[in-house]
Amino acid sequence: MEPAPYFADVADGPPDGVAHWVTTSDGLRLRVGHWPLEKASGTVLIFPGRTEYIEKYGRDAQALAERGFAAATIDWRGQGISARINPDPKLGHVDRFVDYQTDVAAFLDHVDLLDLPGPYFLLAHSMGGCIGLRSVLEGLPVPAVAFSAPMWGIQMSAALRPIAWGLSSLSRPLRFSRAFAPGQVAEPYILRSDFAVNSLTSDKSMFDYMQHQLQAHPDLALGGPSLHWLNEALREMRGLVDAPSPDLPCVTFLGTDEAIVDPARIEERMARWDGGDLVPILNGRHEVLMETAHHRRAIFDRIAEHFSAAA
Repeated sequence: MEPAPYFADVADGPPDGVAHWVTTSDGLRLRVGHWPLEKASGTVLIFPGRTEYIEKYGRDAQALAERGFAAATIDWRGQGISARINPDPKLGHVDRFVDYQTDVAAFLDHVDLLDLPGPYFLLAHSMGGCIGLRSVLEGLPVPAVAFSAPMWGIQMSAALRPIAWGLSSLSRPLRFSRAFAPGQVAEPYILRSDFAVNSLTSDKSMFDYMQHQLQAHPDLALGGPSLHWLNEALREMRGLVDAPSPDLPCVTFLGTDEAIVDPARIEERMARWDGGDLVPILNGRHEVLMETAHHRRAIFDRIAEHFSAAA
């Protein structure tokens, strides 16, 4: 296994975190990280959201370790320090949304090679929730799943939705699909947003934590998505709407102040998920795993209870 950089100085995770390079079946070099734990009750596979990277989940890995679980996560293609697939490294892009499942396969192969303790569990945030739902439907070997503000729909007005579909679809034949989606720019949201009005977290220390990571390691940063990414995401989310809910215990956390993903899509899915539970996080924003200490403690206690019961 080829070692990869792991920025422990900003991760604030368990002390023995490590990263490696893996190669996907279509030839891309991705970074995978893990935090081992002796006598763990299992390993939590963390599927990050768009723009995210291994170190952003350091504190979450610590919270899981304190509750008896090892953890592993990945820099998806096009983000973190995995291979950037667009000439502009700040543009969030994917050729096909299904390509993320190729990343999942490489991730699982690596976790198996590491012989991390089983069973595996899935914790998926935002875009990772969209990838994760598809993975579970295709047989991801986990006995239970947890989602944080899963991207099963993108929040936008009724008037804007047909424009988003039309513009992103037209961008393909007209060859401007690698332009930033409307309103998106190269500078990462966390660096251009003021804490008082940000849509990610109501906790100043967690906001500072995310800012510091990108200030210390700019190569981790990613800007807004391309029109092509937007169209691929819209198509994947539409394709998942009518898919059956997996026959697995599921807990999903959703902030009451969510402003990025579509709460209605999440509520609809969880209403027809047998063995599923939707947990509202009062005054929580999009990054519910990076909310106040009180919320984080309750969320990770629930996750640990949920996974332990399934194991």
